[in-house]
Amino acid sequence: MWNPRHLARATWHLKQVRRLSAAIPGPCIVHKRGTDILHDPWFNKDTAFPLTERDRLGLRGLLPPRVMSFEQQYERFMNSYKSLEKNTSGEPESVVSLAKWRILNRLHDRNETLYYRVLIDNIKEFAPIIYTPTVGLVCQNYGGLFRRPRGMYFSAKDKGEMMSMIYNWPAQHVDLIVITDGSRILGLGDLGVQGIGIPIGKLDIYVAAAGINPQKVLPVMLDVGTNNKKLLEDKLYLGLRQPRLEGEEYLSLVDEFMEAAHARWPKAVVQFEDFQMKWAFETLQRYRKQFCMFNDDIQGTAGVALAGLFGAVRAQGRPLKDIVNQKIVVVGAGSAGIGVLTTAKQAVARMLGSDPTTEPNCQFWLIDKDGLVTQERHNLEPSAAPFARGLGEGEIEGLKEGASLLEVVKKVKPHVLLGLSGVGGIFTEDVLKAMKESDSPRPAVFAMSNPTSKAECTPADVFKHVGENAIFASGSPFNDVILEEGKVGYVNQANNMYLFPGIGLGALLSGARHISDGMLQAAAECLASYITDEEIKKGILFPSTSSIRHITTQVGAAVIRAAISEELAEGHGTVDLKELSQMSELETMEYVAKNMWYPIYSPLVHEK
Repeated sequence: MWNPRHLARATWHLKQVRRLSAAIPGPCIVHKRGTDILHDPWFNKDTAFPLTERDRLGLRGLLPPRVMSFEQQYERFMNSYKSLEKNTSGEPESVVSLAKWRILNRLHDRNETLYYRVLIDNIKEFAPIIYTPTVGLVCQNYGGLFRRPRGMYFSAKDKGEMMSMIYNWPAQHVDLIVITDGSRILGLGDLGVQGIGIPIGKLDIYVAAAGINPQKVLPVMLDVGTNNKKLLEDKLYLGLRQPRLEGEEYLSLVDEFMEAAHARWPKAVVQFEDFQMKWAFETLQRYRKQFCMFNDDIQGTAGVALAGLFGAVRAQGRPLKDIVNQKIVVVGAGSAGIGVLTTAKQAVARMLGSDPTTEPNCQFWLIDKDGLVTQERHNLEPSAAPFARGLGEGEIEGLKEGASLLEVVKKVKPHVLLGLSGVGGIFTEDVLKAMKESDSPRPAVFAMSNPTSKAECTPADVFKHVGENAIFASGSPFNDVILEEGKVGYVNQANNMYLFPGIGLGALLSGARHISDGMLQAAAECLASYITDEEIKKGILFPSTSSIRHITTQVGAAVIRAAISEELAEGHGTVDLKELSQMSELETMEYVAKNMWYPIYSPLVHEK
């Protein structure tokens, strides 16, 4: 567990970096003047251009005469946002969410510096708007919402051209790339090119949570077609109107992109996002030893779930090593569900000092759309095969192939019921009442599917049917539940944003050649240790997202230390491997903190 004094010191360092950044901003050389500056969201300051800059950049007369400060602009936007909330009161939730997204998106299109300041300072409130669950709604309506391009689009029509296309991106340096093919957007399925909203939202979280410079991020859509008939018939659909590529034709296109991106930015970290299961596993195994990349659906979700499982063990008053005795039922055999099982099995094997490939699955039960997965299943998916129940240790009499979720919960009496099914409401009243008979003194229910409409159950249902001593976590945000006698049933948002920013930042700052299972487990264990024993007793497993930069500082440092110990680190920028290796725990956190970007207005100097 990280030393609290070290965290306090790193927190102080974050504040110092922010204070000094605001006090002594360095100049920025620009090669444009006049309206070209005003139309560039990276350089535009709106009414905050000082008079000397207006003269220098040919802006006199192009702006109202009053010069506003950054703080005044910030206050003005927040007042507009609060007015919007007031004016949309009583409207359907989807209408309100999209209206909030639009006002933030307009600011993003106009003034990126102010946008990221607003986002960083209000991350708890705005994360659900720019990220899950609203981003799902945005993707579904992307054709109508599209106003200006953001990121890059590589399509099946670009085969053979990607190595040259990659140089169309104006930034000389890119640190983080998030790529999707739109084939499995959250729990919404194939949204084709409209899935670009996911990489954009993820990278906004990277900027806000990890302090990645927004000029050094790249959202990417790999458009290989869509099998969504509704989209193919939609007049506003902006992607290729053809069925999805499959097989080697598909993989060769992904290969070409990865090679092109690596050729131009060899140190960039690539995050794969929302690929359908077969391609999620295939691409992860294909690239993880070649490039510095990871799949957030498989590995990020698994890391957050593992941190939640550790928390559930602590809530029972048991040591972390007791995770080896926990009975865990996972509902959903997609990339996220299999990723959770794989990571949990690896963690158990490490604690037992055994080989995860030979460790039995006696504590895990996997359920898919056809019920309990066993070795008797015909056409068993290769990814699910290692977790299929059979004969031997830990088997329960009467549980056969295809057994229902209710049957499994009644007979297994699991400590944890974890949903990544994408099926809203699948944890019915009967299932939750059966969880009340769990062998755990504090049964845990994780409804982790996104967006909110796909959550397996609500927290109110859990605390009503499982009991007030239950532990609840979800993928999308819910409000805490007020119980009898004024007690609170705490809702934990088991969201990937706790981990993927730190994983990406740690991999970047360590100069890791690739991202290992050990680095990912270090991130999960760091997150699990962030919560105090007092909070755990209340049923709080995850910290507030308002502390996300502090969390990312710790997680990033843990990833760096793991990369060094596994001899995967090569150093970053002016910090070589030797200097990185000699850093103490505290110095590593300070190194992470001082490399976080913070939005300020820099003086602009024109150069022809």
